[in-house]
Parts: sequence; C-alpha cells; structure tokens
Amino acid sequence: MKINEYQELAMTTLNPELSKRDVLINSVMGLCGESGEAIDIVKKWMAQGHELDKEHLAKELGDVAWYLAEAATALDISLEDIFKANIDKLKMRYLDGFEIKKSLVRLKGDI
Repeated sequence: MKINEYQELAMTTLNPELSKRDVLINSVMGLCGESGEAIDIVKKWMAQGHELDKEHLAKELGDVAWYLAEAATALDISLEDIFKANIDKLKMRYLDGFEIKKSLVRLKGDI
C-alpha cells in the first residue's frame, strides 16, 4: 500500500461532521493520546517487568498513523509530502549519517 493510499482509506473513517479546525484539533489531541498509550506499553516493559507486548504496541502505532493522516488531511497536505520533507530535513542535518554533535547543536532555522 502506498502512503497516500493509506491516508485516503483512513480518512474514509473520519467524522464528516467535524469542521477543518475541529479535525486538526482532534488529530493533535489523538496523536498525544495514542503516543501516551504507546509509551505506557514500553514503560511497563522497561520499568515494571512486563513482557514487551509488540502486538499491542503495533496497534497503538497504527492509531498514531491514523491521527497523523488526519492532521495532514486537515492541513491539505499529503502524507507523502510530509514524509519527503522530513527526509529532506534529515539529509541536510545528517549529511554523512547520524552524529551526536549534530543532534545537540542545530543550525539556525533547523527545526
């Protein structure tokens, strides 16, 4: 499946009664909530002696993907464009691969 196909299919389950503003608000709140659920699984594994529940974590990451697609849709941007821009930014930051120094000291305008 191509990423923009995912975005299109995922958004067939978007609440059609929401305004663009509400879609954006819902998406960023959803990203926070689902990310919290993902870290809770990792916390239980790291700090509470649980087995890492990869299946549950994968489902939560799928929910993160859905809310990312929703945010992109609210902004009228394709996921492919978001992913490409991110790779372009990372290539500029880490031209020769990851370096700790470059992760600590950013150039002006590098966000």
